[in-house]
Amino acid sequence: MTDRNATTQWTGDLKSGSGSVTLDSSNAGQFPVTWASRAEAPDGRTSPEELIAAAHSACYSMQLSGLLSAAGTPPESIDTSAEVSFGPHGDGFAITGIALTVRAKVPGISREAFDEAARQAKEICPVSAALTGTTITLDAALDQPAARPGGSAL
Repeated sequence: MTDRNATTQWTGDLKSGSGSVTLDSSNAGQFPVTWASRAEAPDGRTSPEELIAAAHSACYSMQLSGLLSAAGTPPESIDTSAEVSFGPHGDGFAITGIALTVRAKVPGISREAFDEAARQAKEICPVSAALTGTTITLDAALDQPAARPGGSAL
């Protein structure tokens, strides 16, 4: 079992305050955050939603790679983007959805087998599981001609 840690130091009120998020476990960086970067324009700062998008896209790519490799069709490449939507909800704000877009190069796989692995990866990716209660959509496609059901490329 592993643990990962991040710390946020915040100063001031919500609207005019600011903070910084430090990735403590990896020491990979410190990133400025403000309400404006969350609810308006980023202007070089991050937001909790962008950090969730980063975590989700990385987790999904790793999960899909693992499934494809276990099935004997290791990917050449997987490009995943995650768009996390944030906005007014009820009396406050909420993450209203996450859209995963995946493009992969997987030699020798059929479109059906890829689609099933992509769907399964969405369901079992640990970040997807942690975000249950949020609508997560998936647009997954191969970047090359699909293999024929018998396994030969078109």
